[in-house]
Amino acid sequence: MHWYVDVLKKYAVFSGRARRQEYWMFTLISSVISIVLAIADAVFGTNDVIGSVYVLAVLLPTLAVTVRRLHDTDRSGWWVLFGLIPIVGWIVLLVFMCLDTTPHHNKYGLSPKQLPAYGA
Repeated sequence: MHWYVDVLKKYAVFSGRARRQEYWMFTLISSVISIVLAIADAVFGTNDVIGSVYVLAVLLPTLAVTVRRLHDTDRSGWWVLFGLIPIVGWIVLLVFMCLDTTPHHNKYGLSPKQLPAYGA
């Protein structure tokens, strides 16, 4: 759960780098929360109001962690706009999100793998 909270703590931080684990754990937890809220919307008959509020609340952290993940693969954060292209853009971004960390220092900072582990 700390992966989710850590991303929220960096609410609109677009600089630096994010490891694959940080990105994918945030995505997984956010998806589970969205599913639970969709069920709550259906039960309460709120026409997706609760889910929409959640999506708006996590929009900036989601964009920020995506940009930091792109930085980790040594790409500009502007690549996130490639996701606006249906299907092809989504596939390209998916591949970028799955790539391993650039092993050494790049123009976006130190490799997160070289930093102390969480809680250390």
